[in-house]
Amino acid sequence: MIQDYLKAGFPALCILTSEPFRAEKVLPFPGHWRFFSWDCLQGIREAGGYKALEEILDPVEALKWLTGTRDTVLFMHNLHLFMDSPEVIQGIQNGSQIWKAQGNCLAMISPCIQIRPEIQSIFTVVDLPLPDTESLYSLQCEIGGPLSIKPNKKAARLARGLNEFEAECAYALSLVKRKYFSSRVISSIKSQLIKKSGLLEVWEPEHISSVGGLSQLKQYIKTRAKAFLPGFEHLPRPRGILLVGIPGTGKSLSCKAAASILGWPLIRLDIGALKGSLVGESEKKIRQATQVITSFGECVVWCDELEKSFSGVKSSGETDGGTTSGMFSHFLTWLQEHRSPVFVMATANDISKLPPETIRAGRFDAVFMVDLPSFKERKEIIQIMNARYDTKIPLEFAENLNGWSGSEIEQLSREIKFSDLDSAFQSIVPLSRTMREEVESLRNWARTRARYANTLDDAPEETRKIRTGNVIQ
Repeated sequence: MIQDYLKAGFPALCILTSEPFRAEKVLPFPGHWRFFSWDCLQGIREAGGYKALEEILDPVEALKWLTGTRDTVLFMHNLHLFMDSPEVIQGIQNGSQIWKAQGNCLAMISPCIQIRPEIQSIFTVVDLPLPDTESLYSLQCEIGGPLSIKPNKKAARLARGLNEFEAECAYALSLVKRKYFSSRVISSIKSQLIKKSGLLEVWEPEHISSVGGLSQLKQYIKTRAKAFLPGFEHLPRPRGILLVGIPGTGKSLSCKAAASILGWPLIRLDIGALKGSLVGESEKKIRQATQVITSFGECVVWCDELEKSFSGVKSSGETDGGTTSGMFSHFLTWLQEHRSPVFVMATANDISKLPPETIRAGRFDAVFMVDLPSFKERKEIIQIMNARYDTKIPLEFAENLNGWSGSEIEQLSREIKFSDLDSAFQSIVPLSRTMREEVESLRNWARTRARYANTLDDAPEETRKIRTGNVIQ
């Protein structure tokens, strides 16, 4: 990874990683250069070793030590914490030209980029990627081999996004709990990434059986799910879908069910909660949130009521100094450019409030209209609610619930626990009646602009009349 930089004579590198000891292990290579490490407690030692060769604890003295060698790479741990020292800055400036001539290189290992402007031009940033699937699979072999436990490729794939230390802990916990490399245990450990970030929420997926109807949406997700499986790398990976529809028709529930179809964790991205009071804080938070999601991988990202999160994008420059506009721009760019196995499920009640660039091709794979349930879907929902609330609404009652949403049918099931069916029915006014104009407007928009997610009722059979002479048969 750093071989080309050393051959080109780069005097200083910033190795961007939170795994300093893994960097010592994977970056050295056999050949022309010798590799050493320094930290402020142990001094100088061979890279990957533990025995101190020189008890040099001062960073300035360590820089001088590097100047007195040839063809040497010195990994310096946490040097960014000493960047406020003028002596350290001067030592790097003075040494850079000498190191270049002597074939030396200062490799600062740091989890973040904190380089003073005086020496920015000297350093080149090199990102050390997290372990890939093969590395994580090999780690399983190392841990499970002595115990005669077979490695699990699915578990190794799910462990992507963890560093080597985190993966090793996850594997060990899996062996303690399940006696094998469990995908479920590893997913639960990965959820710590979300909790530690403080920017996202992990939700429990809903089983697909809890969603009544919406067969076309379910089939779409099931069909696209195979693009994420091994052996189907030739298929383009889906990015996500946008669900548009009337409130209470099951959009959010479908997002939760998508995670169970894919067998992935469900992460909720609440964009409104990321907005901060300080200048630049909101934009920074959404960048951090998308970075965590990309590192996490293999998850369903649920963005609820997208139009409310980005309301006021057009007037953002006048109302909030461009904060909402900046967040919106980053979200769209990430949605289009990320390469991680992530499936985004977004919902919107009022599509007219979303900027047109949200739904252009390349951001979402499809826009689905989630309409009021059909007669067949209403019967399915009644069955689900009867089982959930231990009620006995007749399936034939679905005829009376035309224009009712799934959430209103659920409310009916709750109401009849306290009163009879007719009284409960009369007490609920469906949204399709109180907001008839808005519902019709949304339906008119969707007829030519979106796919339908609903299960359609069977078309009535047409009677064919055949005239033979004066007799109709």
